[in-house]
Amino acid sequence: MCSKKKFGSIKATSWPIPDELLIKNRPVNISVEAHVDNLSCMSPWRTVELGNIVKYDAPHSISMSWSKNDLVLMWSAAETSPSLAEVWFRRHEHPSESWEKRLINTTLLTARKKISTSWCPKKGLTPGNQVTIGNLTKHSIYQVQIRHRSNLVKSPLWSKWSPVVIVPAELEYKPQVNVTTKLLKGSREVTLTWKPMPHTAAEVTYRLEYTLSSLRCSCPRAAWRRHPITTNNYKMFVPYSAVKISVTARNAAGCSPPAIVQVPAVPIVNLKMCDKTSKHTKKMCKQWYEFQEPDSENVTSASERKLEPNMEPLRRTHLQAYFGYMYYEHMCDGGRPRTVKTCLFYKKEGAPQREPPDFSALSETHNSTTLSWKVIPSVDRRGFLTHYRLCSVEISSADQPTECRNISASLTKYHLENLTPGAKYSISLAGVTQVGEGPKATVTVNTWQEKHVNVWWSFGLLFVFFFITTTCTIILKRIRNKVFPPVPTPVIPDFSSSQLEGQQMQEEKEEVHDLMLQLHPEGKSAPDNAEETTVSQHEWSHKEVENDSDDSRTSGGSSDESPGSTDDAPINSGGEEITDLEQLDNEIAILIYRNGLVFDVKTDSP
Repeated sequence: MCSKKKFGSIKATSWPIPDELLIKNRPVNISVEAHVDNLSCMSPWRTVELGNIVKYDAPHSISMSWSKNDLVLMWSAAETSPSLAEVWFRRHEHPSESWEKRLINTTLLTARKKISTSWCPKKGLTPGNQVTIGNLTKHSIYQVQIRHRSNLVKSPLWSKWSPVVIVPAELEYKPQVNVTTKLLKGSREVTLTWKPMPHTAAEVTYRLEYTLSSLRCSCPRAAWRRHPITTNNYKMFVPYSAVKISVTARNAAGCSPPAIVQVPAVPIVNLKMCDKTSKHTKKMCKQWYEFQEPDSENVTSASERKLEPNMEPLRRTHLQAYFGYMYYEHMCDGGRPRTVKTCLFYKKEGAPQREPPDFSALSETHNSTTLSWKVIPSVDRRGFLTHYRLCSVEISSADQPTECRNISASLTKYHLENLTPGAKYSISLAGVTQVGEGPKATVTVNTWQEKHVNVWWSFGLLFVFFFITTTCTIILKRIRNKVFPPVPTPVIPDFSSSQLEGQQMQEEKEEVHDLMLQLHPEGKSAPDNAEETTVSQHEWSHKEVENDSDDSRTSGGSSDESPGSTDDAPINSGGEEITDLEQLDNEIAILIYRNGLVFDVKTDSP
């Protein structure tokens, strides 16, 4: 008996038929009839046996991940039964290589939940199929395509091939990030740079995420939270408090381990007490940090003491009484966080429970002393320290009043003056908060006796000093002159003037000098050495005359014109010939007077 069933009027090109309405395990005829206005047409009848011939759709929405050197492939499927998958793959760097084929039974994923680690969620597939391809290299790029068929029917058909999928290498290492900061008003400009991932990672994007703490105290409208970053650097703005920044790389195969960058808080100088905290709003973020106070040794002013908070903040419900915290208030202006308030916060205050440690006197004079101490630890301070109370009393004499003064809480040294010489003092120091004064630290100081200096001794010492200085200066000068005698300044002759004088001498004629002769009369004796002197002087003068005569010959240009020529016989003024004796006397007279010099000579009468 042939029965015919209709499944209603539909406008789509496909229609799911409930399983309980189907005729299975025997041949049936199926046809589709279409209607347009008053026209209709029917497709040819097709005989099929439902439940024995099944063809799945091609795999789509393929995702991948690496597990060591095993590649895990997952895709969406409408079927709720396992299947057999045929996987082709080859290296992406060698497209000319032939495809390697593997037949693998799939694993059915049912009600699969999304896996989310930081910014790297795996695609949620509900339901889906999964296969694992082993013995691959996770540092290489592969090309993969898949098709599958049913395992439960007699005549299964292969589905169509999926598109070729590129499987990148695994991002095994976290990015290497460098950080530079620039301080601005209320915020900091942080520039992050990192090295690019290996080229086998293929199409890597980066995700930056920062929180001021686990409380998620950040600006939700920041652009870097909405869009992935494709470059290897990024600039962002953070407040003054401690910040944690994570940089994660991602490709189609998964995510890298996150690189965590910790930007410490800006050190606060001269932190003040919080008067009150602002009311909480949606745009405001409040934070409380424990802080570490540096060693106060050798710190003498508030400008040298910086408070550095810890990286992790605390919730207000976790704050303890009598303990100080650094308080921050942040605002978001256009997606940029900005610190608007920083102060020291106490949930509840009390008086200090300990005296200032290491209170001592470093040095004493006849009327002053220098005191030193260390800062009271924050655990024992129990409140905001407003000042120190310093008191001194002279205990060497009775009925002396106690003098007290307030000292800045930022100091750890103080010079106490105006003390009595040769006295004994008891000095105490205590820390003071808004609640009260804490225990006192005490030290005993003995000032020196005052010494009177004699004025005359001063003058005497001054005189001795100047005397010694002057004597040493004179001695040193004499020693210097003996060891290093003065060097005379050399006289450099003027050669130009010498040449002019030589030319003038050549032009001038022989010059006749006046002669002054002094003869000793007979009977007077000359000195014993007169003869030797006369002879030596005669020889010296004779040589000089010869030299002058040679010069005059040279300047005259001819020896014949020289008046001193020996070829002609000498003639006296009367025209008579001069005898040898007279000629000798004349030569002696000429030699005696030369250039205005007068010699006293001795002559013997003929």
